Amino acid sequence: MARIAGVNLPKGKRIEIALTYIFGIGRSVSKELLNKLKIDLDTKVENLTADQEQKIRDVIGKMVTEGDLRRQVTNDIKRLQEIGTYRGFRHRRKLPVRGQRTKTNARTKRGKKMTMGSGKIKATKK
Repeated sequence: MARIAGVNLPKGKRIEIALTYIFGIGRSVSKELLNKLKIDLDTKVENLTADQEQKIRDVIGKMVTEGDLRRQVTNDIKRLQEIGTYRGFRHRRKLPVRGQRTKTNARTKRGKKMTMGSGKIKATKK
């Protein structure tokens, strides 16, 4: 099992997909990195040589990934909230930040759908 950037990569997966388990590395970055290192995209993690693993570790070590990237994103959001921007306000209220509509969508952010009744108090029989 290869351990890169503090993440155990799954053995049976292709290296192109396995690298996406690292926070901050997606498919495009993974492909670009492997092409630069001249490693076949279809190579399984368990079939990597020690030399190839070390090359990947060295390149990823220079990138901002995992805990550092999470901390950076959190600090960016805190900064937006502190300076009082519209985006910071949306983050604080846990609403969509990037201009999406909220009248009918954004259920994951706004919670379960609540309908309002007619407002009348029903009379009970005695």
